Amino acid sequence: MVSIVVPIYNEEDNVPEFYRAVKAVMEATGEDWEIVYVNDGSTDCSLELLLEIQKRDSRVTVARFSRNFGHQPALTAGLQLAKGDAVILMDGDFQDPPDVLPGLILAWQNGAKVVIAERATRAEKGLRGKLFPLFYKVMGFISDFPIPLNAGIFGLLDRQAVDAINRLQEGNRYLPGLRAWVGFPTAVIYYDRAARAAGEPKQTWSRLIRYAMDAIFSFSYKPLRLGMVLGAIVLSVSLMFGVAVIGLSLADGSFSSTRAVAGYTIVAILLLGGIQLVCAGLLGEYIGRIYDEVRRRPLYLIEEVHAAQTARSATRVTTMPVPSVRVG
Repeated sequence: MVSIVVPIYNEEDNVPEFYRAVKAVMEATGEDWEIVYVNDGSTDCSLELLLEIQKRDSRVTVARFSRNFGHQPALTAGLQLAKGDAVILMDGDFQDPPDVLPGLILAWQNGAKVVIAERATRAEKGLRGKLFPLFYKVMGFISDFPIPLNAGIFGLLDRQAVDAINRLQEGNRYLPGLRAWVGFPTAVIYYDRAARAAGEPKQTWSRLIRYAMDAIFSFSYKPLRLGMVLGAIVLSVSLMFGVAVIGLSLADGSFSSTRAVAGYTIVAILLLGGIQLVCAGLLGEYIGRIYDEVRRRPLYLIEEVHAAQTARSATRVTTMPVPSVRVG
């Protein structure tokens, strides 16, 4: 069976049409399938529309978070709830086209345990359209091991890969990186990322920045090493500057006047102070993530799960820490 995990946050304009599109594509494949929707604290009519779909189709499961926990926790919950031999992760706004699903399944049937949907083109314009490619270039340079570029969460995971990811205990999660970290035979298919079918993007700039920072600090030690490199550079420059000032002072040139030396000293202090603050900020990001991991708070809380009663109950409040799973 193929499970399709879809996080939903205020997507009332897309929910009905998206379900119909996925249903048509999956029925054409002839595969047994299910959709696991994770309602991430939507404040519009998304939940009501999802529950109407679930009542009509026993292949649909709807998990309801107790509040908005975010995109990555919603995907993690879907991975925990999915029952399929393969699990497809995708967004529900049509930017991940349902027409690509048969290609993902075919690559899996041909032996790949991880299938990555990589964007050949993307429809985002303006500042987002410029910053997304820049982020992937920076991530490709700074990551300590290869992570496919221009690839988000859209893709397929074999059950073995899903179980491996579910065993990972970190709370600050960047699923494209975790997908690359677990390894397994991997295939890549290319697609054109479309614009949203309706509504506005739900990932705010603050969330996108946090997402990028989780990606960088979870999969790279290079920012920490940057502090050591900057320290070595400042030390070298300071030594050369000191030698130059002493030499010019002995020669009694105008360059070594009291005012000039004072100015050079102020610049050096400001430069060193700025580098120290940058390094302290980088350390703070790593330490903050360590603090999150030590607290071991649940990554999300599921208030209720609506599914066919033959599959699982849907009445109890369920707490989902990482990696354990209990469905009420």
